[in-house]
Amino acid sequence: MRDSMSGPRARLAAAAVLIMMASGAAAAWELTKKGTVVSYDRRSLMVDGHREIFFSGSIHYPRSPPDMWPDLIAKAKEGGLNVIESYVFWNIHEPEKGVLNFEGRYDMVKFFKMIQDNDMYAVVRIGPFIQAEWNHGGLPYWLREVPDIIFRTNNEPFKSHMEKFVNLIVKKLKDANLFASQGGPIILAQIENEYQHLEAAFKEEGTKYINWAAKMAEATDTGVPWIMCKQTKAPGEVIPTCNGRNCGDTWPGPMNKTKPLLWTENWTAQYRVFGDPPSQRSAEDIAFAVARFFSVGGTMTNYYMYHGGTNFGRTAAAFVMPKYYDEAPLDEFGLYKEPKWGHLRDLHQALRLCKKALLWGTMSTQPLGKQFEARVFEIKDQNVCVAFLSNHNTKDDVTLTFRGQPYFVPRHSISILADCKTVVFSTQHVNSQHNQRTFHFADQTVQNNVWQMFDEEKIPKFKQAKIRTRKAEELYNLTKDKTDYVWYTSSFKLEADDMPFRRDIRPVLEVNSHGHASVAFVNNVFVGCGHGTKMNKAFMLQKPMDLKKGVNHIAVLASTLGMMDSGAYLEHREAGIDRVQITGLNAGTLDLTNNGWGHIVGLIGEQKEIYSEKGMGSVAWKPAARDKPLTWYKRNFDMPSGDDPVVLDLSPMGKGMMFVNGEGIGRYWISYKHALGRPSQQLYHVPRSFLREKNNVLVIFEEEGGNPEAIMILTVKRDTICTFISEKNPAHIKSWQREDSQITAKGGAGGDLKPQATLTCPPKKVIQQVVFASYGNPQGICGNYTVGSCHTPRAHDVAAKACVGQRTCTLPVSADAYGGDLKCPGTTATLAVQAKCSKRPPPGAPGGPAAAAQ
Repeated sequence: MRDSMSGPRARLAAAAVLIMMASGAAAAWELTKKGTVVSYDRRSLMVDGHREIFFSGSIHYPRSPPDMWPDLIAKAKEGGLNVIESYVFWNIHEPEKGVLNFEGRYDMVKFFKMIQDNDMYAVVRIGPFIQAEWNHGGLPYWLREVPDIIFRTNNEPFKSHMEKFVNLIVKKLKDANLFASQGGPIILAQIENEYQHLEAAFKEEGTKYINWAAKMAEATDTGVPWIMCKQTKAPGEVIPTCNGRNCGDTWPGPMNKTKPLLWTENWTAQYRVFGDPPSQRSAEDIAFAVARFFSVGGTMTNYYMYHGGTNFGRTAAAFVMPKYYDEAPLDEFGLYKEPKWGHLRDLHQALRLCKKALLWGTMSTQPLGKQFEARVFEIKDQNVCVAFLSNHNTKDDVTLTFRGQPYFVPRHSISILADCKTVVFSTQHVNSQHNQRTFHFADQTVQNNVWQMFDEEKIPKFKQAKIRTRKAEELYNLTKDKTDYVWYTSSFKLEADDMPFRRDIRPVLEVNSHGHASVAFVNNVFVGCGHGTKMNKAFMLQKPMDLKKGVNHIAVLASTLGMMDSGAYLEHREAGIDRVQITGLNAGTLDLTNNGWGHIVGLIGEQKEIYSEKGMGSVAWKPAARDKPLTWYKRNFDMPSGDDPVVLDLSPMGKGMMFVNGEGIGRYWISYKHALGRPSQQLYHVPRSFLREKNNVLVIFEEEGGNPEAIMILTVKRDTICTFISEKNPAHIKSWQREDSQITAKGGAGGDLKPQATLTCPPKKVIQQVVFASYGNPQGICGNYTVGSCHTPRAHDVAAKACVGQRTCTLPVSADAYGGDLKCPGTTATLAVQAKCSKRPPPGAPGGPAAAAQ
């Protein structure tokens, strides 16, 4: 039995051996005479016959450029992960039937090889339906046009295309020797995705389909187990897994008791759509959920997402914003989000100290009172024991007695006793540092801030449309998902007697739409905009307008914000306008629904690709004017100096799309304010790999009107670092080690170790200044601390002396070190420090190291 983790390349077996497990009911695979045998029993996945615990993180290769992949994977490993998980995205790999794309951001094989190069495992979630807040749930549009197709049920056309794609992906991965059975990193593969609720919708046909999907997947002979998430009754040898926030409490585990408890989606935040206010999930809550899951027998958790990245171009599902899971341990830009990243790293280290008991110990539960319990894993003859002391009360701290000893357990927390005596980790006590993200004005904002524009020419009329029908056509059938936009046009004639007689009455245009947004013009005059929401995509645009005697022209530019990514019968979802009428006329309501409609698919700028440098010269640009709807804008700019991430602040704009050097950055929607009165996203990531040193071209299509000259170019830093630690915290997890199955303090220290505060700047930077320091009862969050009534002024001098000029410094957390008074009423015996990092000045510069002697 091994007590330490080895990498996948170290797992190569001399010969394939059928692993016989004590349970007798476990599964095993053997595919080749080389490679790793991946199997399982109730306790865990097994690698070459050895049980193991797994900490996994979702990083999706299309959501970050390839130059970011090495850093993301390295930071994930540094954070204690040993597995990286990614979906496979059918609609980017086969955008047209038979036309394949595995280049650039879509180079799946390259991504998994990088995982292997970092000596980590991988999970590939093939789907091929994936949801993932990805356009159409990953299914290519052309599937909708296959005759008689019904997605994700016992439908032969769908199954045929699905099987063909799954086999294609499996073959590509096999050809690159990427499955563990071939010596590669992939230890699990997923078929389908969260199907259980659809199985209920499709009833018997759904059950037939999911059984077929399992058999089809197993027939690919990958040599690794297959999983199905949110599928309690997974067929055959397929392992069902849990998705959610609290799988340790909400999921009883697989009904087949020979299969392990695996958690494929532990949501690190809440994905956000346009119209959503800010949301987050604390590091403490995630740590509690993970500790809880392991305390009930779980042995693998996957953080969804560990790094969310960006939904570039038109890849986001309906209403989903470009930034994706920005609150993950690694934010949208790949920067450490602290304390989430560090607190989970410490949790992983704590659970690894407990690995032997977790994987081989006898499990038991000891109630300690209402909402309190101890879950114990013990190997008595080896004196190995681990206990999880749980306080499920969300309001009150408590002192629990376990095996005759008192333990302070904060509200909504779990304390991990790695030897059933020593607290090595508390989910509620954060020992890792905090940081604050800041955005900085780049001089390139004002340098050469000259904008040009191109109007989408004249508003089209009915006679100019080549596609004409009596009633407006459905939008997706027109666009084929090649564009977000369709013009709907119609004309009608009014007599003088039809017009309103009273001056205080104006005709009102009412356009009912299946979704998602629209901009209306009457007689070439902008009338207004309307839109639906993520929950209610259908809406009615209702705007007053001026009409004239004779022929009047209506033009509505309808748009979508991605295709739906979930639910039954995706192939029948609709968008675009439906019923149209005019009210307020003297003659009554005029229904134009069946008046005859013309359709023009896409924009002139799209057709000519004026967002690309190749197509930019195909139109005449002129000096820009502000507040113009349906206008393309462009400017040139240089790359900001340094290597900090670059963002665009689009707060002065309305709604539209943006491109840099021809690369689609994503959709923006500033005019749609959430309940707190602000846009859901106003800062948009432009990866440096999209940029040149000089003369980059930013192109924006604005639907509603805005002021492009006020757009700012910013850089992103996390150079404000903080610590907030109480004397009640346990000693840092790195203080402990396991020797001869026992927990001991490192360096021969005694058992009564104290917490310490450590501050560490990003690479190549040092602490320039201690901005705040207080011991006693400080309050606030990183970037906004305030002193309390028990403040000790000496704290600042102590912190500055220890930290300024250093990349890393460690501070004691004790009243004696700062002259604190533990008898001060209200003291929490807490140290709070905020420091500012910056690049070390060059030798000889003021504040820098002395110049070397010549």
